[in-house]
Amino acid sequence: MQVIEASEVHAALNFKDLVEALRRAFGGPAGAPPRSVYKLEEDGSSNDAFAVLPAWSSEVIGVKAFTYLPSNVPKGLDILNSKILLFKREDGTPLALVDGTSVTYWRTAAVAALGADYLARKDASRLLVCGTGNLSPYMAQAHATVRPITDGAIWGRNPDKAAKVVEELNSKRPDVNWRVAGDLESEAREADVISCATASHDPIIFGDWIGAGQYADFIGNHEKDGRECDTDLVVKSRFYVDSRANVLNECGEILIPIEEGRVTEDHIVGELADLCSGRVKGRQSDDEITVYKSVGSALSDLAAAQLVTQKV
Repeated sequence: MQVIEASEVHAALNFKDLVEALRRAFGGPAGAPPRSVYKLEEDGSSNDAFAVLPAWSSEVIGVKAFTYLPSNVPKGLDILNSKILLFKREDGTPLALVDGTSVTYWRTAAVAALGADYLARKDASRLLVCGTGNLSPYMAQAHATVRPITDGAIWGRNPDKAAKVVEELNSKRPDVNWRVAGDLESEAREADVISCATASHDPIIFGDWIGAGQYADFIGNHEKDGRECDTDLVVKSRFYVDSRANVLNECGEILIPIEEGRVTEDHIVGELADLCSGRVKGRQSDDEITVYKSVGSALSDLAAAQLVTQKV
């Protein structure tokens, strides 16, 4: 059985190959039950959690397990730790143990980019990334892989952190004009693609800001009472998700508008698998507003980890 560490994951993956691997995985026969998330403190004294995400395809069976411990921050330790265990579908023998934290960065960004490949305008060239955490440079590079991005703005509440992301991106994709974003509303109004991966519990992108032809994805929030965009944006958009079951179980972006009576579950046009298989159409015109909510799917972990094993 292979044991693949984070450095090997980073060396093996690129977004062009990963996006196509995910397209094949989501477009084909596979199983991915809703993930199970367990709060470690039943009294609500912390958000520490443990999660298990199973999935299988015609070739492999896999499960990702991860710990999410915000209480690690004052200890100077990582909040997220993860491993992915793969088995051969044919006979069930162990295939590989892959570092899941590094895979999560890559597959989260690639899944967002795959959504954008169906939902953003083909000529989208202006990108706004909201968030300056570890995921930010991955999101920016992934979107620049599927669309002809020439201008990329990085927004964060801390401009110094945004500048560090810009510096990293300049070294990896010097063909794009990367810069620190200015006023968020102005940047959002001008962007063709808006990609949000923040820790914000309250909306940062508003429907009043968004007009014809724009696309936005929201990756950061996993809480029923939290959201990165407001109800107005959801209502005025064609709304897609990576996993209907997971999003309806966890995400305030759609749960809050449903609770307010502004939309129903039927407002979800389709899942990523529907787009990849052709069961549901993506963007229908250059004037549509499209929104994509991704909370994470075990199938994306499975496909990314399998691709790593093929390249290492």
